[in-house]
Amino acid sequence: METKSCEEKFKYSPLYTWHVDGYEKEVQERWGQSDAYRESTAKTSKYSHADFALAKIDQEAATELFVYAFGNSLEVDSLEAQAAVAAHRAAISKWFYDCSVQMQKNLAIMYVTDERFKRYYDDRARGLAQYVHNAIMAQ
Repeated sequence: METKSCEEKFKYSPLYTWHVDGYEKEVQERWGQSDAYRESTAKTSKYSHADFALAKIDQEAATELFVYAFGNSLEVDSLEAQAAVAAHRAAISKWFYDCSVQMQKNLAIMYVTDERFKRYYDDRARGLAQYVHNAIMAQ
């Protein structure tokens, strides 16, 4: 059976645009030698369009938990904010790679230092990227 890359399978998918926007090459260059990258590539190479849709739903659910906690001015170490942190890590682990707390903290740094990630969160609510970062760091 022929295995297609994410780019080939989901070239026109509105669910994941990172491959269309040229991020796939950047991801491979930055993390291609990591265990997380290899695990994610192995998992996603078998995914159908429906699998990617389910992954997106899980990720969006985690993001909405952050939006709720942030929108209600809850502390980053509140039960609700930490539930969002746990849901975020669980979605990544389920669909892509085993996301340790340290790996999640590394991601949180990217969420405030890389404008593409920052925009994803701040388009939901201004200041959300910093809140997500702080909540993840508070665990």
